[in-house]
Amino acid sequence: MNILLAVVISYLIGSIPVGVLVARTKGINIMERGSGNIGTTNVWRNLGAGYGLFVLVLDMAKGVTAVLVGRYLGGVETELLAAFGAMCGHSWSVFLRFKGGKIVATGAGVMLAISPLVTLIGLVMLLTTLAISRYVSLSSMMAAITIPIAMTVLGMDKLYIIFSIILVIFVIYKHRSNIQRIIAGTEYKVGKGRRM
Repeated sequence: MNILLAVVISYLIGSIPVGVLVARTKGINIMERGSGNIGTTNVWRNLGAGYGLFVLVLDMAKGVTAVLVGRYLGGVETELLAAFGAMCGHSWSVFLRFKGGKIVATGAGVMLAISPLVTLIGLVMLLTTLAISRYVSLSSMMAAITIPIAMTVLGMDKLYIIFSIILVIFVIYKHRSNIQRIIAGTEYKVGKGRRM
């Protein structure tokens, strides 16, 4: 019963469309601007860095909260199922007719609650890849891929490693259109205009 409760609560928390709500305060439907994504990057591009960072923090907070809810209501299994629930909520929000974001920020919040050190390693990979490629999407995927590797090296619980592998699959799946644009050379680069 506690597991179901944790998952439902976390799904609803994850479903809160922070980017949509923040953009709406400026009279903007963020789902009709730029990439149409509700996350940090699209909000940043259309509303500015301050709004983008605000969305980042709150989307991460959804992931952190889900882990804490799961931790309070049960063991590691409950914690990870709650975390998965929040990520599903962010990606397929009940408030957006089951549309949503790409889980990177919410997933980062989950990882922060599980292991700040692993999160830091992922952040270093993200910033390094971003500095070299200027692709936010590629940087996000590389950071995700780094997580299970770091967990394995640090000798963390196998359940966390399995969860992090699922997270990688999830992130890559949500970025499949970005991968196609990277291959085609049309993906947005930080510091450059979008190629048409």
